[in-house]
Amino acid sequence: MKLLSVLGRPEAVPYTDQPEGVTGIGKRPVVGPVEVAAPGPKGVGASGLAGDAVCDTRHHGGDDQAVYAVAREDLDAWERELGRTLANGAFGENLTTLGLDITGALIGERWRIGSPLGPSVLLEVTSGRIPCRTFQGHLGEKGWVKRFTRRAAPGAYLRVLEAGEIRAGDTVGIVHRPDHDVTVGLQFRAMTTERPLLPRLLAAGAALHPETLAAARKYAREYAG
Repeated sequence: MKLLSVLGRPEAVPYTDQPEGVTGIGKRPVVGPVEVAAPGPKGVGASGLAGDAVCDTRHHGGDDQAVYAVAREDLDAWERELGRTLANGAFGENLTTLGLDITGALIGERWRIGSPLGPSVLLEVTSGRIPCRTFQGHLGEKGWVKRFTRRAAPGAYLRVLEAGEIRAGDTVGIVHRPDHDVTVGLQFRAMTTERPLLPRLLAAGAALHPETLAAARKYAREYAG
């Protein structure tokens, strides 16, 4: 399993509700090492990758959304459906992986990314990515939010457990899989189209993104109890 790391720079666009009208969703491949570290709480911290841009910290970035990963295989599937080329970084991801089933990754699953003899980072899966207006504007596809949601292959947000350095071509190794069945795909469907699934997410416990955990607990109190 391999990785291509990408970064973004802020740019002014007409399709975001960020107060200054800028977004960092446009990503480009990076040559050379990139430092990765926990950025701080949501609303204060931005991206976990040095040099990356997160312009709207109200909804993006922070420790539990420090890194966003998308499988190259999912981009390839969208290429076939949309009839257009999608370069690595097209979904605004920091990491484009190859050979990794991200939709099937477990919440709390841990990835060691690095070179065999060099530095590495340890990341933990927290949630899938909920599509937004900026994402739709960036792709320029009519009804994109609904289409993306319907497919339920959202890529994964990750928190940084061990800081370090990564680069394109590094290996991605799954070093821990927790003892539950809460996948990124299940978490995403529970938070979007299948809300009755929310109580099932509680099996993942504190590994869940805090907003997901709060939603699951609230639903369980109100409807499943």
